Amino acid sequence: MEQQREEQARKLQRLQCAVQNYDWGLPASASRVASLHALNAGASLDPRNPYAELWMGTHDSGPCYLKNNSNANSSNYHSEKNNGPAAPTTLKSWLLQNPCVLGERVLVNWGCDLPFLFKVLSVGKALSIQAHPDKELARALHKRLPDIYKDANHKPEMALALTQFEALCGFVSLEDLKDVVAGVPEVAELIGNRNKDQVLNFNVKHGQEKFKPVLQEAFTRLMSADKDLVAEVVSKVKCRLQSEIQLRELKERELLVLRLEEQYPGDVGVISAFFLNYVRLKPGEALYLGANEPHAYLSGECVECMAASDNVVRAGLTPKLRDVPTLCSMLTYKQGHPEILRGVSVNPYIKKYLPPFDEFEVDSCALPQGASTAFPAVPGPSIFLVMAGQGTIEADSLREEIAEGDVFFVAADCEILLTAETQLQIFRAGVSSKFLYRQ
Repeated sequence: MEQQREEQARKLQRLQCAVQNYDWGLPASASRVASLHALNAGASLDPRNPYAELWMGTHDSGPCYLKNNSNANSSNYHSEKNNGPAAPTTLKSWLLQNPCVLGERVLVNWGCDLPFLFKVLSVGKALSIQAHPDKELARALHKRLPDIYKDANHKPEMALALTQFEALCGFVSLEDLKDVVAGVPEVAELIGNRNKDQVLNFNVKHGQEKFKPVLQEAFTRLMSADKDLVAEVVSKVKCRLQSEIQLRELKERELLVLRLEEQYPGDVGVISAFFLNYVRLKPGEALYLGANEPHAYLSGECVECMAASDNVVRAGLTPKLRDVPTLCSMLTYKQGHPEILRGVSVNPYIKKYLPPFDEFEVDSCALPQGASTAFPAVPGPSIFLVMAGQGTIEADSLREEIAEGDVFFVAADCEILLTAETQLQIFRAGVSSKFLYRQ
C-alpha cells in the first residue's frame, strides 16, 4: 500500500514557484504575477516592489519547490521524517530522484530535467532590446562569461497574451525601412550617409538575403553609436515629435517612440524601435521567437514558455549590462512581420499553441462552471497553472481541490481530468507533441 501511495505521489505534485521583482514589472496592486504569487506561496506583497515574472520550472535562477500536501508521501520528500520537517525539496532535485516521471523520450533527449521554463509576465514598461543565442553561441557565452550567461542552452520562446500586449519583434520590411530612413532624420543621422544611401538605393528585386549585410551594417552602426551623440539625437526626435503633434496626428510608432523616451531617456533603444515590427496582441494571441531574433516586450501581461534557459543578450532600453557587439553579430536580420498564433481547438474548452520548437507547447483551457474536460496522457511531463477560478484536478485515483494560483507538476503518461466549480482558466505547458510523437 505504501509503495502504491508513493507511485501515485509521483504523478501529481503541487508546486511553490519563484517570483522575480525586475524593475520593468507592474506594482503589486496591478500585477497578475503579484496576485498569483501571493496565492501560490501564501506570501505578503510589498507595495514598493514591482512584480515582473512568476517562474514555473527547474531553472536554478528561480526554482520551484514541492509543497507539503496529501500527494507528497514519498520518503524522497521528507528526508528527515523522524527529526522534524526537512528542508524544502526543489522540483529539480525530486526529478533527479524520480526520473521516470519525465518519460523515456524526454530523458534520452534532455536528461533528468524539464526542457522548458513556464512563466507569467506582468510588463509595466519596456524590457530591453534583446535576443537569445542559439545553442552554439550559448555554450560559447556561458564558457566565456558564466556570471552573465548563466547556462549553455538556447532560448526559443512564446508569449501568449492575457491582456492587450505590445512588443517589438524582428526587423520591418525593406519597403518600411526605406520609409524610415527617408522620413526620420534622426535615424539617418545615427546610421550615417553611406548606410542611408545603401538602404535607399537597394533594389527590392535583389531579394532579402542580399539585403541582410546592408541591414546589419546600418543596425550595427546605430546600436554602436557614441552615447553622447545618441542622447543628443534622442532629444532631437523627442523635440521634433512634440512640436509636430501640435500640427498633425502622430503615427502609432512615433507615439511609441515618445513613450519609450519617457521610460529610457537618451537610450539608443528609442531610435532602434524604428527598425523593428510593432506588434500588438489581443488576449488569446501568441507570438513566438526563435534564436537570434531581436525583440522587446513593451506592456501588458502574458503567459510565456521557453526552452529552459535565462540567456539574454541586451543592447538597449535597459540599465543592465549591454553586449552590443554580440547582439549585432548574432542576429539573423530576417525581415517581415512575425507569425501570430491563435491556437488550434482541441475540444470545445481547450486550444493548443504549437510553435516550431521541440521543447514546449502551451494549452489554454477555459472551462465554464460545472463542466469537465480531460487532458489525455502524453509521454512527457507537464506543468498546470490555475489562472482563475476553482475546481478539482484528478490524476488516476488522486483528486485535489484547485484554485487560482495553484501550480502542479504532472508526470508523463498521466491523464488529467479537470472539473470547474466556478469558471476555470487553466494553462498547461508541456513538451511539444510534435517531438513526443515524431517517428
